[in-house]
Amino acid sequence: MRKSWNALLVGGLLLGSQALLAATPAPDGAAAYIIAPRDGAIVASPVTVEFGLKNMGIAPAGVSSPNTGHHHLLIDAAELPPLDQPLPKDEHHLHFGGGQTEAQVKLAPGKHTLQLIMGDANHVPHNPPVLSNKVTITVE
Repeated sequence: MRKSWNALLVGGLLLGSQALLAATPAPDGAAAYIIAPRDGAIVASPVTVEFGLKNMGIAPAGVSSPNTGHHHLLIDAAELPPLDQPLPKDEHHLHFGGGQTEAQVKLAPGKHTLQLIMGDANHVPHNPPVLSNKVTITVE
């Protein structure tokens, strides 16, 4: 009896943790976009990146509120990270869990791509993902 109770408890914990990381639905018409710099811009580092968001609100990481999320900036990411897991946090995936709407980003001279993706309270992309178009810039 005790073994079956432990198995149920462990199974329930595993299911519960998966439910916590299930993708949050994106609001209809939600769209992320980069206000600045514009595609093709020639800029100096640090680069001021301004985030835009339509039909969705901003909430800090850890705050679960309907129709909200927070920005993540993908820098020189060749492909999107897995959309069913928390977004990675490294030099190519910057988190703005405080609800920031702009950032100063140090970039080496050369061409770079920038793209926004919204994450929910747990940094998991919404379903469907709320993404900006990629912007290509040149840092002098």
